[in-house]
Amino acid sequence: MTTIQQIMDALEERSIARNIGIPHDEARMRYPLSSNTVGSFEAFAMVTGDYLNHHTATCVTNGGRMSTGQAQSRAKEMIEREYRNNNGGDIVSAYNDAHDGTNGGMRRILDIIADACKAEAVQHYVRSVFDSYVAPNSWEDKVEIIRQFMQHFDASIPSSVRRDQPERYAQNYRDLIDAFVQGLRKTSSMFRRL
Repeated sequence: MTTIQQIMDALEERSIARNIGIPHDEARMRYPLSSNTVGSFEAFAMVTGDYLNHHTATCVTNGGRMSTGQAQSRAKEMIEREYRNNNGGDIVSAYNDAHDGTNGGMRRILDIIADACKAEAVQHYVRSVFDSYVAPNSWEDKVEIIRQFMQHFDASIPSSVRRDQPERYAQNYRDLIDAFVQGLRKTSSMFRRL
């Protein structure tokens, strides 16, 4: 099997779902949520921090946990980023949804954290695949692999990526990987909730 075929096989949606998506979705499903609302911002911070610790301990650190403050802070960053990017809101908007039970309430807030963790894990996985198969000292091979990658995964790569310039991404393919993961978040069923 050629290097590019190994990369393509590892990056097919089913492979990513099996290696990353399913464990993250199962971690989300295993977290018990006693109420879809919270009574205070302190309770909001406690639940989101506790959930992030549960999720990372299950999927990332194999039992390791962050401090309560670190988990709460990181969870708030994930939530606020999602609200700013997609809802035009902020952490207060998220809290109001969790307090009132609107727009999915706390369940949706925890989904946001789970999706952020999953996207980060997919990004690390894709980078690991590239790092495993792309020799850093072979310019021609890197350009060819990037060209074939962009051709094969065209539907998952945002239009901002210059497909006619694979050499642009061959030296540092991190931007291409970031764009690929961003595209997956928009197109892949792995990132959709019913």
